[in-house]
Amino acid sequence: MAVNLPTELLRSFAAIVDSGSMLRATERVFVTQSALSLQMKRLEETVQSPLFHRDGRRLTLSPAGHTLLVFAREILAINDRAVSALNGNTLAGPARVGLVQDFAETLLTGVLSRFAKLNGETQLQVRVGGSAELLELLSSDRLDVVLCMGPQDDPAAVKTVPMVWLGDAALADHEVLPLAVLEVPCRFRDAALAALDAAGRKYRIVLETPSLSALRAAVESDLCITCRTDIVLKRAIDPADAPSLPPLPSVSYTRHTRTDPHPTLARLSDMVRSAVLDL
Repeated sequence: MAVNLPTELLRSFAAIVDSGSMLRATERVFVTQSALSLQMKRLEETVQSPLFHRDGRRLTLSPAGHTLLVFAREILAINDRAVSALNGNTLAGPARVGLVQDFAETLLTGVLSRFAKLNGETQLQVRVGGSAELLELLSSDRLDVVLCMGPQDDPAAVKTVPMVWLGDAALADHEVLPLAVLEVPCRFRDAALAALDAAGRKYRIVLETPSLSALRAAVESDLCITCRTDIVLKRAIDPADAPSLPPLPSVSYTRHTRTDPHPTLARLSDMVRSAVLDL
């Protein structure tokens, strides 16, 4: 006798894997944690195999869980396409967007807010992270649209802009340059350190942080300078005012969209592209 796999259980299963915990998954599937636990018990009973290894509150996929996840994503994708075909342009499921920190404030209060107002029936999920992390999530079908940074010759580039030194130009007169950087991996950190090393310019990292807000606050307080683009902070140092600072390369703002996107996601991707061109 054939065994049916309920899509609501598969969707909850995928949400747990994607979010990393049952608690965070509740925000995606809108059920309580106890209800989610019962769903996973039902799914394990259906497939007659444990899907997770449990170590306290930590969950890791079992071999059966890894196998089921591949099929679950395929089943859910087919289900969502079928619903979309029957309901016209209604998007089944959320619109999942990934942004690097540089764009989060600008786009959250701009294009994403406008998209949400125009598509009231679509849930918007936003992930802020590093470029490499976001692209990996896109490739594993956990994001739909990603806006991140790339090299100046990136084929996905929407716009190419120069990296600039940001902060108080007077700090460039210090014998040892006070510098703020984000934690690795960071394209701007690598570019700044490479340029300073190549020029033989002495520097000292006075702030290393994962937070762009903390980095910006330190620069605004004239504690240090940093390397970024001027969308982060309108305090670009004029090269004429700080000739000891070496030149920097350019960087591209890159947009990536999932393969064969739903029309709603395609519109969102176009809105993101337009917003980037207006920066």
